[in-house]
Amino acid sequence: MREHALRFARWGLALLIVAFVVRTFQRNWQDLQAQPVAWTLRPLPALGSVLLVWSMYAMLIEAWRRMLAGWGQELAPFPAARIWVLSSLGKYIPGKVWAIAGMALMAREVGVAAWAATASAIFLQALAVGTGAATAAIAGGPALEAYRPGVLPWFWLAGALAVAGVVALLHPRVSRGVLALAGMGAEVPTPGAGPIVVGLLSNLLAWVGYGLAFWLLAAAVLPASSLQPAAAIAAFAASYVVGLVTLIAPGGLVVREALLIAMLSGRLGLGPATALAIASRVLLTITELGAAVPFLLLRRRHARAV
Repeated sequence: MREHALRFARWGLALLIVAFVVRTFQRNWQDLQAQPVAWTLRPLPALGSVLLVWSMYAMLIEAWRRMLAGWGQELAPFPAARIWVLSSLGKYIPGKVWAIAGMALMAREVGVAAWAATASAIFLQALAVGTGAATAAIAGGPALEAYRPGVLPWFWLAGALAVAGVVALLHPRVSRGVLALAGMGAEVPTPGAGPIVVGLLSNLLAWVGYGLAFWLLAAAVLPASSLQPAAAIAAFAASYVVGLVTLIAPGGLVVREALLIAMLSGRLGLGPATALAIASRVLLTITELGAAVPFLLLRRRHARAV
């Protein structure tokens, strides 16, 4: 009975995610076509952008595996990739807990303790926000200050707090306290220093990679792009972090695009900045769906074979 309930919950969550993703893609595609911009499509930069995003996914998946290993939970690369990719689609549902809930549910099915999957997701999410804020401040301080005077110190503060938080998490008592506040229980062990440092470095590199993929996207779709790599990294990181911490925005929708447009309109013009922001949302939806579809098809074939 319990297994049937879990299966029903998994499929219900999957259908809800698909509905939100399809609706988001349709809306963004219509907005993209409506932009009064002379479009171009250079295949090589576009392909490079997609491949770079996927390579960042692979790196973050490995960081998650190592975090789990720090808690004594072993997970092979293929199931880890499947769980990470499919659960990440939960961010398209309003609220910020569905991705973590989906990760815990699927991890449990392959023998990983649900508490370890949840705890590792919480740790890596915290590292993502802090390192993203620091990356934005380092790569694009002037752009952030031009967007809204006085906002740059807040990004520096977030970056400093992230560093302090990582140092604090290395202490077992602090990490257990964080997990206890998240409802995980004070008896949960610490993952150790190694996995946390790997998570920190992986997230830093991921922000740089995502920003460079955004820069390649601009070169692929805009006839003449003056966007520099550092500005692309800063704009992407800042907008994504703001989208992550905005609880009411599924996947940072609208909030992320608004900040991208505000930061880039001075460099590119309002029309191209708007078009690029929407194109970025379309690209991320495509890369997320493109990464998820093979796992969905393989699971369906396996179910038919059984």
